[in-house]
Amino acid sequence: MARGRSTGGGGGDAAGFPQSSAWERPGFLLWHATMRWQRLATRALEPFGLTHAQFTLLGATLWLEEHGDHPPSQRELSEHATVDAMMTSQVVRALEAAKLIRRTEDAKDARVKRLRCTAKGRRVAVAAVAAVEAVEDEVFGPEGERSPELVGLLQRLADRDAEGHPLRR
Repeated sequence: MARGRSTGGGGGDAAGFPQSSAWERPGFLLWHATMRWQRLATRALEPFGLTHAQFTLLGATLWLEEHGDHPPSQRELSEHATVDAMMTSQVVRALEAAKLIRRTEDAKDARVKRLRCTAKGRRVAVAAVAAVEAVEDEVFGPEGERSPELVGLLQRLADRDAEGHPLRR
């Protein structure tokens, strides 16, 4: 049976392949924009010896330490950063080996380890955040001039609000 023209956006050829350019497709554009941002962020993190996952979890640890009631547990860090628990465990071990994070026992529950940035970890996190913010300024425009519509769209696509909580539907 011969396939007809696609009825999806942009139409299609006889085989059902879209006629529109991939450069007009939101998913394709998002993928390329993400790849560009990741390449630039990875380059910015090289002087600190951090992978993007290490940067994310180190920065999140510092943020949670400074904005929470207590230093985060590994589970709390994983949930806050929306990083898989196993990946969080592996990255935290690497950050601990690099002396950027230290684990301490929770005063109330010996099974829980609290994560704290070392002095070195704080310095690295603050400098790395500044480097990645410079990438964001380059890609998305300076923070004060950034389109609120763009930020809102990205929050919706990420399914998160301005505080990182899942959007309610």
